[in-house]
Amino acid sequence: MARPARARLDAQALHHNLQQVRSHAPTARVLAVVKANGYGHGLAWVANTLKEADGFAVASTEEGMQLRLAGVIKPIMLLEGFFSSDELPALQLRQLAPVLHNEQQLHLLESHPAALPHAVWVKLDTGMHRIGFAPEQLTDVLARLRQLKGIHDIRAMTHFANADDTANAATRTQIELFRSKVNSLGLETSLANSAGIVAWPESHADWVRPGIMLYGGSPLLGKTAEELNLKPVMTLESALIAVHHRRQGEAIGYGGDFVCPEDMPVGVVAIGYGDGYPRHAPAGTPVLVNGSRVPLVGRVSMDMITVDLRAQPKARVGDPVVLWGEGLPVDEVAAKAGTISYEILCHVAERIPRVVMK
Repeated sequence: MARPARARLDAQALHHNLQQVRSHAPTARVLAVVKANGYGHGLAWVANTLKEADGFAVASTEEGMQLRLAGVIKPIMLLEGFFSSDELPALQLRQLAPVLHNEQQLHLLESHPAALPHAVWVKLDTGMHRIGFAPEQLTDVLARLRQLKGIHDIRAMTHFANADDTANAATRTQIELFRSKVNSLGLETSLANSAGIVAWPESHADWVRPGIMLYGGSPLLGKTAEELNLKPVMTLESALIAVHHRRQGEAIGYGGDFVCPEDMPVGVVAIGYGDGYPRHAPAGTPVLVNGSRVPLVGRVSMDMITVDLRAQPKARVGDPVVLWGEGLPVDEVAAKAGTISYEILCHVAERIPRVVMK
């Protein structure tokens, strides 16, 4: 019998979450962000499930090629653009649209006029201060790109630094700066990530770029996914593989970090940091056993965790366990582990089978 750990994927939840994107931004086209293996859900599966999306966004040429090889024919944006001239023929042949954000990329395009992509996105740094051209460079960048006859479509974009915090005025400042530089130029534009889609309607523009909200995570501080009518796409589940009745004073697991305060049942679950469960999840992190919450105890091991079963005294070997997803928000588990849902979803290991539920 196979190890019980698996990631159950809900296609209907994915469709539902895309519809939430469209309800917030009904006039915008949707570039579904599927980088990092579809946030751990499977790049090709997410893209082929979301056939109603208008296009897709990935990090790199390699991810874009994977989508094309999986049969995706819709527009694909490369969020980090390209890194060398060796990539240019593939961008042209496969019609991948790179994000341009530095002088080196411009120089490479000018130096290889026979291998130009059909479309590009010019990224402006309006306040993220990570990658992108300074706003005052835009006029020169556009003039140079328009000299390259092989490029038929030039668009503009930016990325928000604080959109998850609706009380932070920096997002409005970014929107206003972007508009002041771009609005009179007749370019198609994209500003809104998941947080922008939900909380900043003035940022919707021509294209929106939903990421975490597609997968059922909340993009906003202080708001749960349930409050935003988002459904978990991934449910990471396993089973109890041992149940022991431990004595008061007995230590559990590596380092003996947890000491039983009384005689108590302790369960062992077939999941660990080798599967992508966060190693630094502390004691008390919730786990569902038979649909009821029990706390994690002891250190997370590579392949196993231990849980306090005092609230589930009848639990037995083989009983189902949910680590996050249906009934247990991934955002809650991430917060307990001192991280974000993006990270733990992306880190679900390849050895965990993905099982698609229609």
